[in-house]
Amino acid sequence: MTARASDADVFDVLVVGCGPVGALLAILLGARGHRVAVLERWPAPYPLPRAVHFDAEIGRVLQGAGVAAALAGRTEAAPVYEWRNAAGEVLLRFGRETGNALSGWPDSSMFCQPELERILEERMRALPGVSLRRGEQVVAAREVDGGVEVEAQRADGARSTLRARFGVGCDGANSFVRGALGIGFEDLGFAFDWLVVDVLPHEPRPWDPLNWQLCDPARPTTLVSGGPGRRRWEFMRLPHERIEALNDPAVAWKLLAPWGVAPGNATLERHAVYTFRARWAASWRHGAWLLAGDAAHQMPPFAGQGLCSGLRDAANLAWKLDLVLAGRARDALLDSYTQERLPHVRAIIDFSVQLGRVICIADPEAAAARDRAMAPAARASGLSTPAPLPPIGAGCFADGD
Repeated sequence: MTARASDADVFDVLVVGCGPVGALLAILLGARGHRVAVLERWPAPYPLPRAVHFDAEIGRVLQGAGVAAALAGRTEAAPVYEWRNAAGEVLLRFGRETGNALSGWPDSSMFCQPELERILEERMRALPGVSLRRGEQVVAAREVDGGVEVEAQRADGARSTLRARFGVGCDGANSFVRGALGIGFEDLGFAFDWLVVDVLPHEPRPWDPLNWQLCDPARPTTLVSGGPGRRRWEFMRLPHERIEALNDPAVAWKLLAPWGVAPGNATLERHAVYTFRARWAASWRHGAWLLAGDAAHQMPPFAGQGLCSGLRDAANLAWKLDLVLAGRARDALLDSYTQERLPHVRAIIDFSVQLGRVICIADPEAAAARDRAMAPAARASGLSTPAPLPPIGAGCFADGD
């Protein structure tokens, strides 16, 4: 029998999923005095790295959430990003040698996601209006009169029912909430498999540049910081390779060997094959339910904007939900969430795909043609400034701003 929602189980907002997006949304709402329940099916945070990059705008968002001091010393600025071909020629180089972006943060900060999640969780638990309920998996999500309702089940089989004025699915690419609402995807059909390998070097080692892309048709490879004291390699799966074979740690060590990385001087922290996709949910709002983060969109990693886009979702939703919950705006304000965020995300997805079409070339002749076009342009232009983010879509703006 379904448990009946008691007074203690009624909230302003239910957040399903406690990754960085769900945690940030709960913090921004809790800091504004709202009662928020965060339901997370896993009893403990995921311990291994995933996202490793946030940009200057997200640095400002995290500062606004009150976690800047806790982040100090746990990020690594990456001022320049280079693309090189197999011969070592620079194909593209952009960034800034010195100084921060307009927000006061570096254009690119590299970090370890488990550390960010720990910092966000500590901030969340310090807010009296936020209730984090780990180990409770949502098994039903629906709309009811006046809001939303979920059923959550613990490992021991016990169930609880929670209600709120609004619900937000921040539960990842395989979102239960999105599926329960019957929301499908728009998909560009751009998908590649990459082996992602995270390494802990035993001794410090300089990398110049810190982040770069090897555009070698024999094996397109990404080399970036994974945060202070960490390195990440991403190796594209070649057409003849099986995913199961790439998941073998021995294969990871074999691919790392040309870079001077071996079991004697490094620890293999994680290795996993990921399929990078370019798609977005057909609708980000379904009545009192909304979607954010990977539940709403997924993109190739080449622009470093996957997590950034989800955190922008949370920042956009938080102030709008606050106004609606406080009675200072009508529910219709929430329609501007999709109007503003979807065109922005679409533009970033398109840009990421464009980058991927250049990087993921495995044909030697096509790669040679690319190099002939890009290398002279890179020599002529030198260091390019970071590309500006796309403008926000039509939505809610202050007159004259």
